[in-house]
Amino acid sequence: MPSNLQQILAIEVPIMVRVAERTIRVDEFMSWVPGAIIELPKNADAELDLMVNNCAIGQGLAVKVGENFGIRITYIGDIQRRVAALNAEAAAASAADAEAEALAAQMLAGQ
Repeated sequence: MPSNLQQILAIEVPIMVRVAERTIRVDEFMSWVPGAIIELPKNADAELDLMVNNCAIGQGLAVKVGENFGIRITYIGDIQRRVAALNAEAAAASAADAEAEALAAQMLAGQ
């Protein structure tokens, strides 16, 4: 059993830091050009969401690390929530792929 645990703990998962979220109409999105500015409904100094597989597992503040951005974690969920986030992608991915393919087909058909 310990070797299985070591294999699981060695798996790499993508993390994301969500700055903000905004809903827009498709026609607005289609009018974007390089240089366009999209205003987000969040203060510049507000905490950011730390996400694994599109599941929020914590929050933090943006920091500069040398020439890179980073996040200083201010809150992290319990271990059960973090493990659940690892499993969430598999279930969501198949449903999201099917929805995205259907929407793309509609857009290409001009509907």
